[in-house]
Amino acid sequence: MDSATMEQSVGAIKQRILANQFTQHVVVNVAKLVNMRKDKTLADSVRHCDIINIDGMGVVWGARLLGHDVPERVAGVDLFHNLNAMAEKEGLSVFYLGAKQEVVDETAWKMRKTHPDLKIAGVHHGYFWDDEEAVVNLIKKSGAQLLFVAITSPKKENFINKWQDKLGVKFVMGVGGTFDVVAGKVKRAPVWMQKAGLEWLYRVLQEPGRMWKRYLVTNSQFAWLLVREKLKR
Repeated sequence: MDSATMEQSVGAIKQRILANQFTQHVVVNVAKLVNMRKDKTLADSVRHCDIINIDGMGVVWGARLLGHDVPERVAGVDLFHNLNAMAEKEGLSVFYLGAKQEVVDETAWKMRKTHPDLKIAGVHHGYFWDDEEAVVNLIKKSGAQLLFVAITSPKKENFINKWQDKLGVKFVMGVGGTFDVVAGKVKRAPVWMQKAGLEWLYRVLQEPGRMWKRYLVTNSQFAWLLVREKLKR
């Protein structure tokens, strides 16, 4: 994982794009780290990335507990906004892939409203698994330089890793549920909960049926892994 601030991350990504250097990006949180231990395909997809940011206060605190200097959390949704602002400034085009069609359309509309000079090369929903290659070709033909993939894990990581050479973009990043947040379909936790590392709890309270197992189970497993590692040291 890359121990970096938001500013350092955006700067590194910008430098690589302008240098015509392909960048496969991913953010990791507690759930993803735990799932990587039993899902080899997901683990390989994450490890093949050029930049791995830490999205999740649990990982930040865990790393610090084990003696690693992690300056801050780089949340995927915040990085998405920062990279779109950078793309507008540098005249780079973006492509939004994922979520339902109405959600990705609303995301594009809101991003144009916030960034009037942003070049949006195209949008496409995230339900295309019967013909992945057609969507890959659509992205390539769009001429987009940055691709944001809003699909659940591990599908997005594996899709990006599988097709990275065929996408024709300079930067690709999985952004999970970011489009739902930007489009206003899902509310983000208050800032105080984000800083306190309780954003996961806010999501569980919003969608208990879908989220309780993902967060409560993986958080418990991660805590046990930290205890074991700390005792070893």
